[in-house]
Amino acid sequence: METIYQAMIVDAFIPCFIDQFYPETGFNMIKILEKLDIGVHYNENQTCCGQIAFNGGFWDEAKAVGEKFIKDFPNDRYVVGPSASCVGMVRNNYSKLFHNSALHNEYKQLKKNIYEFTDFLVNILKVKDLGASFNAIATYHDSCAALREYGIEDEPRILLDHVKGLELREMRDRNVCCGFGGTFSVKFEAISTAMAEQKVHNALDTGAEYIISTDLSCLMHQEAYIVKHKLPLKVIHVIDVLASGW
Repeated sequence: METIYQAMIVDAFIPCFIDQFYPETGFNMIKILEKLDIGVHYNENQTCCGQIAFNGGFWDEAKAVGEKFIKDFPNDRYVVGPSASCVGMVRNNYSKLFHNSALHNEYKQLKKNIYEFTDFLVNILKVKDLGASFNAIATYHDSCAALREYGIEDEPRILLDHVKGLELREMRDRNVCCGFGGTFSVKFEAISTAMAEQKVHNALDTGAEYIISTDLSCLMHQEAYIVKHKLPLKVIHVIDVLASGW
């Protein structure tokens, strides 16, 4: 595949739970960018974006974490991450923490530069086909953060449509929440579990072998239900699909 991005350098944002639990997705994101001859810079000091504290109502703590996050990405270049919820946090909620603050200009610059990975590929790089192959039947889960907060729906599907051997089948009520919601799944366990049950069985009804999404937090939640009930279904991040079969 011919590439035209040799002069571009991007900053890789690897969310904390991907760093701790699903590092292969972070490595695969870098693998794809390097395949496109894009230079990747990774700041090893980066940590959390503050989303967990923010959603829990601990805004002072979220601001402290957010200040560090802003300072960890000081360069005026693209910042690319494999999580729509974390990137959406920076884009949509940092204004509540840093508007008219000492970091006002810095947060505005970061907001302009930061992108979820599939959005970056399709709308910035204009890439649709990465030459991936993945022989499976799958269904796609729109996370609430991706669909409602970040605002992506078509981009992951465009990329998956170009994966050789992959058959994508849409599930019933595809835009309904899976029940994760961060601390929601802890505080309202019964409701959260019932929502996961509905989502997983909607996926099973398509005949899919895999659930694919942009958000591993949602996939982790659904996988817990799948494993507990020994169901014939697996979960996988869209990046891991796009990095397959080269």
